Amino acid sequence: MQSSSDLRALARKIGFDPDYLAAFEQKLFIHGPGSARRLTNFFVLLLLATVIATYGLILNSTATVIGAMIVAPLMGPIMATAAAVVMGSTLRAARSLALVVVGVISVIALSMAITWLVPDIAISFTENGELASRTTPGLVVLLTALASGAAGAFITMREEISDSMGGVAIAISLVPPLCVVGIALRLGEWGPATGAFMLFLTNFLAILLAGGITFVLGGLGRLAVTNDNMRVRRNGFILVVVATLIIAIPLSYTTFHSVAHAQENRAAITEINSWLEGTTHQLISANVIEDVVVVTIEGYGERRPLHDLARRLADALDHPITVDLRVVPSEVQSSE
Repeated sequence: MQSSSDLRALARKIGFDPDYLAAFEQKLFIHGPGSARRLTNFFVLLLLATVIATYGLILNSTATVIGAMIVAPLMGPIMATAAAVVMGSTLRAARSLALVVVGVISVIALSMAITWLVPDIAISFTENGELASRTTPGLVVLLTALASGAAGAFITMREEISDSMGGVAIAISLVPPLCVVGIALRLGEWGPATGAFMLFLTNFLAILLAGGITFVLGGLGRLAVTNDNMRVRRNGFILVVVATLIIAIPLSYTTFHSVAHAQENRAAITEINSWLEGTTHQLISANVIEDVVVVTIEGYGERRPLHDLARRLADALDHPITVDLRVVPSEVQSSE
């Protein structure tokens, strides 16, 4: 039978170290004489990250956007909110959540202001991959964010691996989606703005849920929660779980729609290649858009009848379709 001192020693080795509690609270929660300086640092870094991310998104520069992720400090108050809920501290949770809300509004507002300096013609939500990739989040985003939130909480609990937090900041996207919201609102693109904000909300809830569970499993709740705080933690977890399940509904629909669209495109490409066999033409691209299949081919010479392709595609996709065929002429030459 192990003694209580042996159990505490084991908890210190594999779980949350009680001796680290004071430093942990000082690192996560902004309070005390140095609050003004820490808040100044937070907003300066957040606004600079917003400028970097906004221009990186507009320029379609992945490296610039990653740099903004590393600079952005928004994950700190979100993780503090999760820790406060686990510890049952209503006041700390409310303060941390308020800081998140003010930060979110600041990022969106500054991104909108910056976008006024960029011509509308330079911004495209279809051709710009950095913008387009953040407007249609799927269920995989939630799963990735859950893992990232757990990793962030685990790193936060252990001072010796705090240097790894930069990797978590890259893995989970917070400021770039909010910048996309600002860019989209500036251009009046409500669809992309909604999708980008849903991406942020997914990451936010995932950090709260996975981070909170990791804190509990690590022993933070056992060390810092009294009987009076249990109700706060229980209600907080219920609220986060319900919100996460609600956000998972549209994410699941988007994922299902994306998979179905990919399957339709694959079936269409197979039929088009079969239709082109024995000709001098080759397929460049094919895209199924509801009841229309846009097909682009390249080549010269005779082609099989278009109605034959329409029949093949209608059978493969199991619904009537219209084929929009675009032919790019080509000329073949050979040197001596």
